[in-house]
Amino acid sequence: MSQFSFEFPYAFLLLPIFAFCIIKCPAKSLSIYLPYINVLIGKKSLKSRWLDFIKWGAVVSIIIALASPVKVTEYKNVKKEGRDIMLIIDSSRSMLDRGFDINNPTKDKFALVTDVVDKFIRDRKNDRIGLINFASSVFIASPLTFDKKYLLDILHKQKVGIAGKRTAIYDALLQGLYVMHKSEAKSKIVILLTDGIDNMSSIKFTDIVNFVKRVGVKLYTIGIGSNKDLEVPKLKALANAGGGKFFMATNNDALKKIYNSIDKSETSKIKTTSYKVYKYYYYFPLMITIILLLIYIYFKSVKGVAK
Repeated sequence: MSQFSFEFPYAFLLLPIFAFCIIKCPAKSLSIYLPYINVLIGKKSLKSRWLDFIKWGAVVSIIIALASPVKVTEYKNVKKEGRDIMLIIDSSRSMLDRGFDINNPTKDKFALVTDVVDKFIRDRKNDRIGLINFASSVFIASPLTFDKKYLLDILHKQKVGIAGKRTAIYDALLQGLYVMHKSEAKSKIVILLTDGIDNMSSIKFTDIVNFVKRVGVKLYTIGIGSNKDLEVPKLKALANAGGGKFFMATNNDALKKIYNSIDKSETSKIKTTSYKVYKYYYYFPLMITIILLLIYIYFKSVKGVAK
């Protein structure tokens, strides 16, 4: 962004002072300071009237030069510090249950979760996001990536049953934390979503809690469905160990609010630094002043104009 201005605009106050002195001040009193002022302020005659334009042109030009015209161009350097986020989604058989959305009771939980996660991914502009699908087994559907189009394509290809029928919450979390532990990002987040109780993991609950505490990755846990189908105290304990929070969603609207809440609380850092470049143009009016004065003095003293 460029802006043209004058560095010393108060210099224009000299213009009326010049005008007053030329009209009212005697040449003799001013010759002490400027020996050739009698040439500049000589009385007008019919033959020399056109030289007044040169004289005033020189005065105006020197005042413009004193005001120091300058073009200021501001440059901004925006540094976006994104986050690494791993989404861990339950795809066990219970995710085919329906009725989670009262507005669309025929749609199963997994399809509804996919739609909500889709929006979450689209809203995270500056982050790397990965996806883990788990049920009886665990697999990384997508590594951490900035390519949202690729990630969304992978997300919508996930199906219930491709990782088995049962639920290995702790194994999935272990896999996600292992990936994030190797990340060099300053901010690392894991969001785990499940609708059931762990019945398939090889790692014990106490071990995974201790691992969460050690790796320094922020953990959010989300339970969907009914409290009776979840081990809420364990999900809360995991979130607390990861410095995050546990959320409970009994319907699709609540789930949307949860992901929106996480999205707002985990905003990416944006640092903006700016600097200005000054380009001065005072030498243009200064050159014009010198040329006009030389022309004026030449025609007044050498050519004898206005005599």
